[in-house]
Amino acid sequence: MKLPCMLPGIATGAVLLLASCATSSDRTSLRQISGESVVCVGEEPAALAWLPDPRRPLRVRSTYLQFADTIDYAEGRDYAVDYEQGRLRRMPGSRIPDFRTNMLFAKEDFDHNAFPGFGNTGFFAFVDYTPLTPPVWPMPSPQPDWLERTRTKLAGGEPVKIVAFGDSITAGGDATLPGLIFWNRWADELKRKYPTATITVKNGATGGDSTVQGLARLQAKVLDESPDLVLVGFGMNDHNQGGVPIPRFEKNLKELVTRIRQHTSAEGILFSAFPPNPRWKFGTRRMAEYAAATERTARAVSCAYADVFGNWRALAARKQPEDLLGNNINHPNDFGHWIYYRVLSSLGL
Repeated sequence: MKLPCMLPGIATGAVLLLASCATSSDRTSLRQISGESVVCVGEEPAALAWLPDPRRPLRVRSTYLQFADTIDYAEGRDYAVDYEQGRLRRMPGSRIPDFRTNMLFAKEDFDHNAFPGFGNTGFFAFVDYTPLTPPVWPMPSPQPDWLERTRTKLAGGEPVKIVAFGDSITAGGDATLPGLIFWNRWADELKRKYPTATITVKNGATGGDSTVQGLARLQAKVLDESPDLVLVGFGMNDHNQGGVPIPRFEKNLKELVTRIRQHTSAEGILFSAFPPNPRWKFGTRRMAEYAAATERTARAVSCAYADVFGNWRALAARKQPEDLLGNNINHPNDFGHWIYYRVLSSLGL
């Protein structure tokens, strides 16, 4: 099922701001969290992923990146912080949007087709803070054996072409700027790490695709591009009601990797998807099983596996699903794309 990607207007000078902010935020370790998103329901507390250090300044703003019209919310006027519980509370009269005004708020078993203009962009508050105890996250997952050829090319200053192949999430659904799509952020990191290599990234993803459509598009979207590394990200549409049963999903993933290897010299990375909004009518709530099938496939065909599902669930354990959903259904927002990026970065390439 194809869902629309809703992007807000981009302020003047956004490209320069993106370059500055993306570089700064991508280089920070988890001693500093930049742009963690929350939605505030009335004056109910909204939880942060980790407890903030009360000795360090906490900043709350209206946009993921800093623009000329970004609102810097004021503690005591717009919000209050409970540092012991790691929660932020919207105050009466706050300038922070009230999520109760979102058209999908409190809707159960909702059909998004009945709500034109749905989405969470414009409802987020973005928080910068220092965790009281630096978390071990993402879960360590270096996999040098499966990415040796790519690393050798990068270290040798050779050209490396990456193709991102998958569904609307991989296509960049609900990222507010192309530079914030997770694989673009990862490619930017690789360019900094390997300045003599020529790294190009091709978006070969198509919104609404499952592994069935992926197989049909493989030749044109991947094989004809002669890639050196392919990111393969399916599962969200496979898992939906009327989607692809797990045995066939697993078989399709194996065929995708096998054909890539038969017709190119590329290495591959399979990555799982996160759990969508449990209130959405068309989800099966079986994403854990599809993530497990993705990992099994990676192990069976000896390629790298990026555990987005496990890491997403670990970071979001204290949060509401809506905190991270750009479309309130099954697209990550900008901070969600950062989660994907960090998990790819943890592979150790």
